[in-house]
Amino acid sequence: MLRGLWLLSWLLSLAAAASAQELQLRTAQQSGSLVKYDPDGAASRPGLCMEVLRAVERLDPGLRFTGLDQQVPLKRVERLLAEGLVDAFFCLLKSPEREKQWRYAAVPLYTIRHVVLQRADDARHFDSLPDLAAAGRDKRVLVMRGTALARRLVAAGVAIAEVASEREALQMLTLGRADVIYGQDINLQRHVSDNRLSEKLRFGRTVFQEEAQYLALRADLPAAHEERLTLALRRLERDGTLRQLAEKYRSP
Repeated sequence: MLRGLWLLSWLLSLAAAASAQELQLRTAQQSGSLVKYDPDGAASRPGLCMEVLRAVERLDPGLRFTGLDQQVPLKRVERLLAEGLVDAFFCLLKSPEREKQWRYAAVPLYTIRHVVLQRADDARHFDSLPDLAAAGRDKRVLVMRGTALARRLVAAGVAIAEVASEREALQMLTLGRADVIYGQDINLQRHVSDNRLSEKLRFGRTVFQEEAQYLALRADLPAAHEERLTLALRRLERDGTLRQLAEKYRSP
């Protein structure tokens, strides 16, 4: 018991010493993903990933993220990470290709579900990737450009059309230029709500996959910096902040 208390005290003292040291890490905002980063949103809803980033800064007063004036598309985010031009990025899904190019902090930030969105008058059910592959032979399945979800569909033999944003995908779906959007539930729910399309569109009954979003780190980020970030994220996980933020952005 005493040894455990001593260890806890030692870890807390290390954390306090680390947070007192000034550290700036380069990052960026992802454009075209309003759930993650919404620069034009209300101060109370600047985006889920932006709120996680700010929560980390509040826990560690010596830590600051620079580069938030940059708003870049996902493919550019990936290039910046791979080339070591940003130090950390909130939030990215894991994939084998990505894990060869950069690292991830151990704490999951929030979970997304792979779902399909279709017109309300379309009675078909898509319960598997082969179902989507069959549907894609008529009209290609819409998916966000450059995402891990797009790569997963291609690997499963699904014919896809990549689009720049959920808004573009919704327009194509409502106009009948496509029959199915494959995407992240939390993103699609936001756009369906914002565009008042809940009576015209419906979500499929199947969750194809659940994945966690993580903090991505450049491959050669010093281990001490990673440990400092991980410590802050673990505290946010333990005190319920990460869960509360995810629930906030799942609400309309």
